Amino acid sequence: MEIEELYSRFTECNGLTTDSRHCPEGSMFLALKGETFNGNAFAAQSLAQGCRYAVVDEPQYASPENPRIILVDNCLETLQKLANYHRRRLGTRMIGVTGTNGKTTTKELIATVLGEKFKVLYTQGNFNNHIGVPLTLLRLKPEHEMAVIEMGANHPGEIKTLVHIAEPDYGIITNVGKAHLQGFGSFEGVIRTKGELYDFLREKGNSTIFIQNENPYLNKIATGLTCVRYGQTPGLDVTGKVVSCSPFLRFSWTAEGTSHEVQTHLIGSYNLDNALAAVTIGRYFGVEDAKICHALSSYVPQNNRSQLVHTASNTLIVDAYNANPTSMMAALENFRQMEAAHKVAILGDMKELGEGSHEEHQKVVDFLKECGFERVMLVGPEFGGTSSSFEHYKDVKEVEALLAAHPLQGCCVLVKGSNSMKLSELPASL
Repeated sequence: MEIEELYSRFTECNGLTTDSRHCPEGSMFLALKGETFNGNAFAAQSLAQGCRYAVVDEPQYASPENPRIILVDNCLETLQKLANYHRRRLGTRMIGVTGTNGKTTTKELIATVLGEKFKVLYTQGNFNNHIGVPLTLLRLKPEHEMAVIEMGANHPGEIKTLVHIAEPDYGIITNVGKAHLQGFGSFEGVIRTKGELYDFLREKGNSTIFIQNENPYLNKIATGLTCVRYGQTPGLDVTGKVVSCSPFLRFSWTAEGTSHEVQTHLIGSYNLDNALAAVTIGRYFGVEDAKICHALSSYVPQNNRSQLVHTASNTLIVDAYNANPTSMMAALENFRQMEAAHKVAILGDMKELGEGSHEEHQKVVDFLKECGFERVMLVGPEFGGTSSSFEHYKDVKEVEALLAAHPLQGCCVLVKGSNSMKLSELPASL
């Protein structure tokens, strides 16, 4: 079936689902495949549960007698083509967001600020890959005036794939750092891949990017693009600085000679750039200064991203969604500068660092020796291979067992590690 005809069927539906356990009445089911599942096998079930159509790519699950089952060559490619076709039909102004650190928080802040003036669609959670991006685009409706689309990658070429699906009109790379080095091969590979967003916009022509002015890596690859700049250097489109961070970020920002101060619910001075990006983009699209400040002061982060949690016994800074050398060092430096008694750092392995993993974990351990925290608890085999005198535990279960026998009391605890280390389970024990 040609994409135009399939799109016509899609417009008859109340959205699209790829999960046979979630089949809203009148929706379209599209059968994806993975290592442990085959969505084609659930096509008939999806129709019985209320879907209007089911799209499959294996002939044995289609039948000429059932026109509600649509056969295509490849369901994943069809999903991506359908999303691109839909995006083009609606023509919504779109901002592409990528980067090593901060892209999810920045995306949330941008959407919150733009939401003060526009009807905004934005990426939910971490739906930022080759499946999540098209699913997000297919949620676009005519009433949406803007879209903020997060794009993630852990291998070369992935951002290129995503930008050709989403076709953003504007772009922002939050930063580049040492993450997913196992997939990218090198730090230069990270820069090239994130830069695929700039490449697309450069080829498109007359495109605008929002850029952190003090980042030498981004400036180097931003040639040929219109740059709207933010940072801490005077005279930029938006200039900002940290006022305090104890523990929540309070910052000031200045544009066109007018200054404002904002108290946020964001933990960490490293969130300054994320907030300034949202200010810059909000102003670019005409959101009033007062509304920008209101949006940023009202935003509360979720999903284990720099959350402040008060338990009966301790105060926790939970940043257990992701970890790489750049974000780990930023979190530790911020924790070191915080005014708090009885600081305890519980850190889990940083994943996907490839051959440089041992070196990067040792750098973290060496920095920890300078921090003077009351207690450091390292979790996972990568930290276990470093040279240090800090406590070490095999996994989160060992930590939970220790805390059950010897609870922490009256401490300020930083919990940070890659998501697969499952440190997000620790707050229940603290």
